[in-house]
Amino acid sequence: MGNRIATINEDALKTECDVLVLKYAQALYGIDAAVALILGLAYEWTQIKPGDHRLAPSNSKLGCRNVLFLGVPTLDDFGYGDIRSFARRALALLPTLNVAHSVVAMTMHGVGFGLDEREAFTAQIAGLLEYFSSASPGEAPDRVLIVESNAARFRRISTVLAEIDTSSAEAALRGGQATRPALPDAGVASDSKRLVFVAMPYTEQMEDVFEFGIREPVNAAGCLCERCNRDAFTGDVLDRIKSRIGQADVVVADMTGSNPNVYLEVGYAWGKGVQTLLVARDGEDLKFDVKGHKCIFYKNINHLRRQLTDFVGRLLAK
Repeated sequence: MGNRIATINEDALKTECDVLVLKYAQALYGIDAAVALILGLAYEWTQIKPGDHRLAPSNSKLGCRNVLFLGVPTLDDFGYGDIRSFARRALALLPTLNVAHSVVAMTMHGVGFGLDEREAFTAQIAGLLEYFSSASPGEAPDRVLIVESNAARFRRISTVLAEIDTSSAEAALRGGQATRPALPDAGVASDSKRLVFVAMPYTEQMEDVFEFGIREPVNAAGCLCERCNRDAFTGDVLDRIKSRIGQADVVVADMTGSNPNVYLEVGYAWGKGVQTLLVARDGEDLKFDVKGHKCIFYKNINHLRRQLTDFVGRLLAK
């Protein structure tokens, strides 16, 4: 909304702000674990039940003045609607804490444990806009910074933010009105959207294949596109993968490189009766029983993108 919400590409530990907002998903992960370590917070201090919160001064050990931890459900239960509620709730809490909150920073949520990047980010922005649209004059922060250290993801979410029409929300703020602006439906209608789960090697070499060859055409068709990074995921990743495959409308599996985990996920999808589309780079030698299964062999990313656009279109027509 104007420049009230912005994305920045840097380390959240170094971001200069009044309050850094973090979630506590019934365990410490990633940046919240790093912050707890840097500030020397006792284990008992960080046990925050869903709905509760705790505020800690940074004592100049971080770029922020204070850190606000919000208790949320476990990662397995933290979905798009929870992300939206988290963002709204965080801003609503700030005026009650008796600390400066002109500039607030928060990181993205959901991507590290497999949620659709665009849907998760849009849900977060929608939660912020919900608060801004009803906040009393003087209560809302001047700026909210979404901090992302990954340069490629920063560029993608900046593009998404630029696409969101926040003018009505900004007008409501200027006039001190409580009028609710038109908001994105992420976090509200997410569960009604068709889900495409992607099984593929999670390597740097395959990142562009996922982002441009798979995720973009899937998102463009109005579907969610999820995948799980086995290396980055904290918790029982196998249970998470099985759960999302079981809920998927279709599984897209890139067989390039004969990754054993991908073959395992394809077998599970077949066992669950989930529609499965195999793709692979041209020249890939498929193994085992998948040899007799239809597979899209793509020459390059654009070739894959065109074929997936056609496939998803036919899927939605059913």
